[in-house]
Amino acid sequence: MLLTRIKGPRDLDRLSQEELNQLAAEIRSFLVDAVSKTGGHLGPNLGVVELTIALHRVFDSPKDKVLFDTGHQAYVHKLLTGRQDFGNLRSKGGLSGYPSRAESEHDVIENSHASTVLGWADGLAKANEVLGREDHHVAAVIGDGALTGGMAWEALNNIAAAKDRPLVIVVNDNERSYGPTIGGLANHLATLRTTDGYERFLARGKEILERTPVVGKPLFETLHGAKKGLKDFIAPQGMFEDLGLKYIGPIDGHDMEALESALQRAKRFSGPVIVHCLTQKGRGYTHAEQDEADRFHGIGPIHPDTGLPVKTAAASWTSVFADEMVKLGKEREDIVAITAAMLQPVGLKKFADAFPDRIYDVGIAEQHAATSAAGLATGGVHPVFAVYATFLNRAFDQVLMDVALHKCGVTFVLDRAGVTGDDGASHNGMWDMSIMQVVPGLRLAAPRDAEQLRAQLREAVQVKDAPTVVRYSKGVVGPAVPAVGRIGGMDVLRAPAPEVTRPDVLLVSVGALAPMCLEIADLLDKQGISTTVVDPRWVKPVDEALAPLADRHRVVVTVEDNGRTGGVGSAVSQALRDAGVDVPLRDFGIPQRFLDHASRKEVMAEIGLTAPDIARQVTGLVAKLDGRYDSEPAATVD
Repeated sequence: MLLTRIKGPRDLDRLSQEELNQLAAEIRSFLVDAVSKTGGHLGPNLGVVELTIALHRVFDSPKDKVLFDTGHQAYVHKLLTGRQDFGNLRSKGGLSGYPSRAESEHDVIENSHASTVLGWADGLAKANEVLGREDHHVAAVIGDGALTGGMAWEALNNIAAAKDRPLVIVVNDNERSYGPTIGGLANHLATLRTTDGYERFLARGKEILERTPVVGKPLFETLHGAKKGLKDFIAPQGMFEDLGLKYIGPIDGHDMEALESALQRAKRFSGPVIVHCLTQKGRGYTHAEQDEADRFHGIGPIHPDTGLPVKTAAASWTSVFADEMVKLGKEREDIVAITAAMLQPVGLKKFADAFPDRIYDVGIAEQHAATSAAGLATGGVHPVFAVYATFLNRAFDQVLMDVALHKCGVTFVLDRAGVTGDDGASHNGMWDMSIMQVVPGLRLAAPRDAEQLRAQLREAVQVKDAPTVVRYSKGVVGPAVPAVGRIGGMDVLRAPAPEVTRPDVLLVSVGALAPMCLEIADLLDKQGISTTVVDPRWVKPVDEALAPLADRHRVVVTVEDNGRTGGVGSAVSQALRDAGVDVPLRDFGIPQRFLDHASRKEVMAEIGLTAPDIARQVTGLVAKLDGRYDSEPAATVD
């Protein structure tokens, strides 16, 4: 096999064109076999095989920087830079599903948030210029979906301003991000994909005029000098050239020779160049090519021969939301939905099918989505913006200054909140309950089960004068967790025996961690420690009934799948202080650090967010209080 002989990019230099084509076929076979076992981003990588080979033949990584946006299309890059053990892809101790500096000096950008690569490339090119590194190059690969993000255009504006600063921008145009790419830019690229009139016209004109005696050559040069207007008339790639960017393309992204030729020309140019490559997502794997939804963008383990999942998927949090949104849409004509290029992943496909005139896909543009939602709310409808929890970080200013300041009734539904695990640091939804705590008037719900998700989504869309947030976990939704009572707006999930006049622990359970919190209470009970378990349901604002309830307990414990800094525990602590309730409080959550990829269960164990770990620490805290409770005041434990 040729692939096993590739230990680094320079090993590609020795291969003939025939061998390069063979290598491409081997890589596709390898990817289908490996990713079908582990799950991962299959479709995007099948589409960039030839493009990645050509990039590494033309550019000299790691001296030259080859960047990917987003990083889910970097599997082929990993294979060509010496990482061919995909047996534990996205698992603990195995390869990351995205570029990783810890893995290789060939990896530059680790985070997988889209539309950032051109900003990185601009900075790296400037650094080369400042340090006089004329033999260093920067090549940034950006998917056409990522070009819908505003950050990309902010960067292009700056890149184009330096006409003599070398930088190669490769537009990987497969007409898709997850699903088909949406918006005006997508329509422009579609025009470029289907227009070869200019090149054919110019070539034919040159051929005829060069045969014409005396006036032929001067006339051709005159026409060629007027090519800008001609291009705009016949093939409107002028948009890029209006920015001051040299444009090459469109290029067949699966023609290795054409790719190398275009990239070599771009590399030699002394300023910024766009190389527009047409690729096919899922290429070479029939099941992916025929999947209209997302061309096997991201998959779990599948049978490679059939393309079907190895396991039948159980009901997920996302599917519960998807069904309830359709019900709400039928009941209320003012409910509209927004997605940022992730219609299927966030569960809005059913709503879109049922109400095609009430769904808005804004592309990879979370900031615009939030502000547009404010406009929709002001116009008299109720928008529901469904987005991964980690991606709401990008729209914080818009949530604060556009939605909350103007008291707009917008509901943000955050999928994949808390520890997500296998997608690594950039995908864990561990910041939302911290950053949303500072937004005045915002109300934040954390449902514990499917029934509560349905109920709290309905409660959220009833709010007309403030933003609401409903957040839930990734994966399978667990069994129902019934309440045994209600105090204020809080559900009581477990109450101590009636004869206990002052229970030991008030355990505040946040969202999907309710089953674990009940397990903690069981473990404490075995140690003779009495526990009340409450689910606040709405964690912001802190329920007014919580402080007096806490005052009737010896210690308060909060458990949340969010960063500890500024999270629910911090909010509860502040509420108790404000109410003059002086009881010890211990908050358990995610430590404020970037977490390596592993399964959710493994990550939770690593950070000590498990029932035995928490029960052990709470037992120690109560024992400490027992030793000094009658002799001195209890100190707050943070």
